[in-house]
Amino acid sequence: MRRLSSKGVVVLLALLGATGLLVSAFRPWVTGAVDDAVLGATRISATGAEVAPGLTAVALAVAAAAIAVVAAGRVARVVAVVAYAVCVAIAAALAVRVIADPAGVLGPVAASRVGRTGSVETVAHVTAWPWVALLACAVALLGLVGAVVGLRRWGGPSARYDAPGGTASDVAGPRGERVRSDWDELSAGRDPTDVGPDGPT
Repeated sequence: MRRLSSKGVVVLLALLGATGLLVSAFRPWVTGAVDDAVLGATRISATGAEVAPGLTAVALAVAAAAIAVVAAGRVARVVAVVAYAVCVAIAAALAVRVIADPAGVLGPVAASRVGRTGSVETVAHVTAWPWVALLACAVALLGLVGAVVGLRRWGGPSARYDAPGGTASDVAGPRGERVRSDWDELSAGRDPTDVGPDGPT
């Protein structure tokens, strides 16, 4: 479990899950036949992006949330974990909806292709791609579990490259008093290397 909760593994699992969702979104999820006065007897198929609108956006959000989880501060990290969980749940719900009612999601797509509103009667079945999307959700979910487990023991983002501010720019003098640091001088528009004509040469 400790290995699962490492930052690298969490990001890897999230990116794999997001990639699986993106790839599946552009593959045919539902195929079937429609017998309509306008369309006639026609074979038709629809991609994941067509029968599960928003799937690509959710996939990208999963990847972004996972990166935020490992890179953000403690408060933002909790928000990112919640967003991550919501995105995975939405993606799974979209896939389950298609699997549960392929004809119901294919009918509106068929109608829209001939400029009609509503839906037309279809006989449809799902391909393997909605199941691939569910598998991708499961992979992303593993990353989410790792993030939740590691949330408390991960340190915050490094402050190595932060500009000093507040107490970070305080410099202790010989008697413990606060002495203005070079950062303070630069912030005030003065050159800390300029010692004047009376300075040491």
